[in-house]
Amino acid sequence: MEQRMAARGEAGRPGPNGNIDLYSTPDGARAVGNPVRRVILAALRERECTFEEIVALAGRAKSTVSVHLQDLAVAGVIGSRADPADARRKIFFLTGDLVGTVSTEDRIADALSAYAGAYQAGSGNPFAFYNLIFRTVRVALMQEGILIDPLLTRAGKWIGEELYPAVADPETGRFCANIALFWEEHRLGRIEVAGTEPLALLVYDCFECADLPVTGRPACAFDSGILRELFSRHYGRPTAAIETRCYSMGFDHCRFEVVPEDDGGERGERRPDPGQETI
Repeated sequence: MEQRMAARGEAGRPGPNGNIDLYSTPDGARAVGNPVRRVILAALRERECTFEEIVALAGRAKSTVSVHLQDLAVAGVIGSRADPADARRKIFFLTGDLVGTVSTEDRIADALSAYAGAYQAGSGNPFAFYNLIFRTVRVALMQEGILIDPLLTRAGKWIGEELYPAVADPETGRFCANIALFWEEHRLGRIEVAGTEPLALLVYDCFECADLPVTGRPACAFDSGILRELFSRHYGRPTAAIETRCYSMGFDHCRFEVVPEDDGGERGERRPDPGQETI
């Protein structure tokens, strides 16, 4: 099974050391470029950690890790509380969410004119123009190495929350059929159920990624967020929609596996402020 996505952004280790991660906080966005701090925050995206666990994960001296934690706390990115099992220990947690990443290595060179040129003006199809806008903005950001998948996932969850009443059904088969009908009616793509253990959905002509450059990585963060929220509501427990195939990975369809998730809670956040200093 491919990678899972944690509740507060993409799970796993951070990317190359030249990358900058953008986090929301109660006081605004913060840019985190220090490699050790990025490792610490990646661990906290997975779960809350004690100081000793963070030291082990960071591979640095306790005094060094302590300074990093203090700076992250001052920046409003993390918080701490006493361990109920031992009041002498602290448990650290994120107070914000991963918004996106600025990467110097993941920039693409595709020309934006290719996307605009594919649109047929006067076709009378508003869906095609809306798709053009969405994909052009996405590619423009990718050209600059700005990856906003965590933010798109969160936005998708908000949409999924509003959409759920329109497609809800207690029987999973009918629920999937309602989702497929909604996708078709709104020109979002064609959905097929490819399996039940785990539940797997195939999306053809995906509105989010069908014309995106092939990068070798999943690109449907927005769709993933919508499906995550829909199935979390349907099953009554946190559920992930993991994209295992994608047009941007070279396939002729997207594939999502719907599986239980340990922690599906996400917080909303404010927009990134590019004037913030990197910490």
